[in-house]
Amino acid sequence: MWDWSYAWSIVPELIKVVPITLIATFGGFAVACLLGLPIALARRARSRWISWPVTWVAEFIRSTPLLIQLIVLFYALPNYGIVLSPMTAGILGLGIHYSTYLAEVYRGGIESVPKGQWEASRALNLTKAQTWLRVVLPQSVPPTIPVMGNYLIVMFKETPTLSAITLVELLTTAKAIGSHSFRYVEAITLVGVIFLLLSYPSGLLVRRLELHLKRRERSVEAK
Repeated sequence: MWDWSYAWSIVPELIKVVPITLIATFGGFAVACLLGLPIALARRARSRWISWPVTWVAEFIRSTPLLIQLIVLFYALPNYGIVLSPMTAGILGLGIHYSTYLAEVYRGGIESVPKGQWEASRALNLTKAQTWLRVVLPQSVPPTIPVMGNYLIVMFKETPTLSAITLVELLTTAKAIGSHSFRYVEAITLVGVIFLLLSYPSGLLVRRLELHLKRRERSVEAK
């Protein structure tokens, strides 16, 4: 039977570890954003010596489970002298794994820039750096922001996987509470409620941002 008094008593203990979950999520997202763009650019490189290895590595990372990658980072790397804390391994694992997905998002945004923009840049004798920084990226990044926001929410819901590398986040805390009281239903249910309360408003915010960007794009085209 559900015990409301017990459920309310464990809420503060669960809320206490919410910042850990958020740090892992936003840290991993920052790493994914930073790595995703170089991966996207490398895959578009004309040299096969650059594009092929990067493409192969990206596909390998994206095609293997995040859990296995986390285990390699936390448990296997110490055998080679690289010791990472659970938080560091979690942030890197999430970041590296999802950087391959964000790379595709970046690549789609770059390819959405009309060819006329590239040709106009060449006609104006802009350097490659100027073309990318002043013409391509300002047009390609904004449309990808809603999709990136969706991946941020997905990463937030992936944080329970970090319990495999002993990171004490929401799910790990709920399991510990349940092991002491043998009441898992309340603890696990509350974890689901907390995820819902955090991810649903974030989803609404991403949707609102997407609509705002579409209205802005339409107003620019009208002008």
